Amino acid sequence: MTKRILIVRLSAIGDCILSVPVLNSIRRNFPDARIGWVIERTSSQLIQNHSALDELFIVSKRAFKSPRELWTLVTNLRTWKPDITLDLQGLTKSSLIAWLSGAKARLGFHRDIFDGRELSCFLNNRLYKPESQHIVDRSLELLRLLGVHDSKVAFDLPEQETDSNFAERTIASLQLEGRFAIINVGAGWVSKIWPSNRYASIAKHLGEHWGMPCLVAWSGEKEKLAANEVVIESGGHAMLSPATTLSQLGSLIRRSSLFVGSDTGPMHLSVANGTPTIGLIGPMPIERVGPSGSNSAGVQNVRLIKASARKFDCTPMLSISADEVIRVCDQLMDRGLLLRSTIDLQPTRSALQCLARSALPSV
Repeated sequence: MTKRILIVRLSAIGDCILSVPVLNSIRRNFPDARIGWVIERTSSQLIQNHSALDELFIVSKRAFKSPRELWTLVTNLRTWKPDITLDLQGLTKSSLIAWLSGAKARLGFHRDIFDGRELSCFLNNRLYKPESQHIVDRSLELLRLLGVHDSKVAFDLPEQETDSNFAERTIASLQLEGRFAIINVGAGWVSKIWPSNRYASIAKHLGEHWGMPCLVAWSGEKEKLAANEVVIESGGHAMLSPATTLSQLGSLIRRSSLFVGSDTGPMHLSVANGTPTIGLIGPMPIERVGPSGSNSAGVQNVRLIKASARKFDCTPMLSISADEVIRVCDQLMDRGLLLRSTIDLQPTRSALQCLARSALPSV
């Protein structure tokens, strides 16, 4: 009998992207399984039509405030009849969906500072305590409860033709056919935002020293204002990106030679697409969320011990200087990692490159 395996990872965008290697590992190790995923609408556009996925259950952020929507989701899940659920989020809402699905085996994490939180330890009935630090590796370890010891990391994110066409038109209209970088100014937490004038310094350096123009990405009017500041202060070496959907931005990132941004969905999307990536890591541990792969690097000087301060304390991001990031850019350039102008690199696992001067002890 074909098993049905359900992934539950609702949000955030970056964490959903970092969960995709689990999807691919399940498909490699259980080629005949039916695989489903419960996910929020914003992140769903990145994995729709993924070759390893059979069923996508899309919910809105207000699902738990709408009895009708929750009932519809539960009805659809019970009709689908999962045998196994993997709660990769480790919260009450994700483990409750797993429990309500009717699956007999509900896999989740033991309680930890980041995993197995709230009521998830009670609603999931098979728990695992991972040994790895990075969120990708920790999620893959959960499959050991199914007898899978597969550490291969593959994303294989699909690209829609409409998104590809959008990216090609944008690149042509902005005359970016050669090498170009993407700077992403936004972040979901104020504590992950880096000052616009520092991003402008990066754009100016890349333009003056490496002949590489920068496309500045944004989402929403507040980020657009910050992106415009980067453009104005870059000395003519940066230009404003048009408004994009998340999947359209992904297609632009695929075609760029370098991505610079903080710990956000677009940064993780860049790593997943194989683009050389410089991640500016603020309050979270760099060994958990930093960019991985031999062609990427993370920069962190300070992290926050108190969880209550992580969303609001800007000290870690402000401790990162433009000069530090410029040095990392130059190191990648000197190593010849930014010579491509189209996607031809698949992200590979290697030791995380943490360029940190004064990181506090691990939490």
